[in-house]
Amino acid sequence: MENKQNNTSGKKAVDPVVRLDRQLKYTGTILKIYEDTVIANGHEAHWDFIHHDGAAAVVPVTDQGKILMVRQFRNALNRETLEIPAGKLDDPNEPKIECAYRELEEETGYRCDHLEYLMSMNTTVAFCDEAIDIFVARNLIPSRQHLDEDEIIYVEEWELADLEEMIYTGKLTDAKTTAAILAYARKYKRS
Repeated sequence: MENKQNNTSGKKAVDPVVRLDRQLKYTGTILKIYEDTVIANGHEAHWDFIHHDGAAAVVPVTDQGKILMVRQFRNALNRETLEIPAGKLDDPNEPKIECAYRELEEETGYRCDHLEYLMSMNTTVAFCDEAIDIFVARNLIPSRQHLDEDEIIYVEEWELADLEEMIYTGKLTDAKTTAAILAYARKYKRS
């Protein structure tokens, strides 16, 4: 069976990928790891697949136009990172906007009455289905942080231009944060 999709590269079209089997290999706190058996390009292969229930993130903007960022230790990188506030859904059916309201207050100690949708993204499409909706928060209302007992999060105010510079010099590398900051800058930055 030939793939009917547009093929502008001049290469022969290939058959679609067909999943034959999916085996759960590990269940963790925030993800499930599977081994998929697929037929790809006419050959059987084994691919890793990580399921994540989803998350939400927020670009919190102060009245002065600064961005509230959170600094925290990330075990996978074995270092602190600078990120926008974000967190996983409490339940796979939880609306992402509700998660965003919660995470804003939990991580920054601020809340707001209205979140504006900015964008959606998939973080690592090669092997994971994590999807994050990102919102903008303005008119921030002081509250207090509600951190988990194993969380240590420092809140910092940053100028948008400084964050953009950190992205372009490779000092800020978190995917959701770089995407959100650049999208925010493109949508709202006044020349």
